[in-house]
Amino acid sequence: MSEATTTTAPWRLRTAANGVTAARLAATPLLVILVLRATPSWAALLLWAALAFSDFADGWLARRQGPSASGAFLDPLADKFLVLGALAAMAALGQVTWIPVALLAVREVVITSYRVVVARRGVSVPARRVAKAKTLVEFLTVALLLLPVAWPSRLTFSHFALWVAVVLAWASAVQYLVDSRSGRRAVATGA
Repeated sequence: MSEATTTTAPWRLRTAANGVTAARLAATPLLVILVLRATPSWAALLLWAALAFSDFADGWLARRQGPSASGAFLDPLADKFLVLGALAAMAALGQVTWIPVALLAVREVVITSYRVVVARRGVSVPARRVAKAKTLVEFLTVALLLLPVAWPSRLTFSHFALWVAVVLAWASAVQYLVDSRSGRRAVATGA
């Protein structure tokens, strides 16, 4: 069953959920600086946890106040900046390889661009379970990499989790493409 729908949510910028999202976007450079200067560290992990938790908080606020088209666009964008910023900083430090980070970045650029294009045609493609699972795995992976407690398999497990996030990211990308094609057909036929 397709999840693509025609856009019906209003474009409202001044909502509590969007305020939380904007704060998360604004704090991302601070996280990147902290990761580059002190990783792994409790400070970086605590800031990461607060920013990751804020994603759940703005989702809760959005469900309570009603969805908005601006929130549907800005929230995933903030997630992308947050995750890719942290992972790029860790790749720059040599804690992860650039290949999975680049694969995630390419996927995010492609899908965000595609969603913008189909949104102009009146099609909204909401996040599906695979995309939500991808985000959760990314959040947990970054947390593991920032954790200043060492155990023998921590890095191996973290790198495995990062590759799981890559697989989920590309699986959700395919799902977005399939869903948006169904939504475009529905818009064209007036269904």
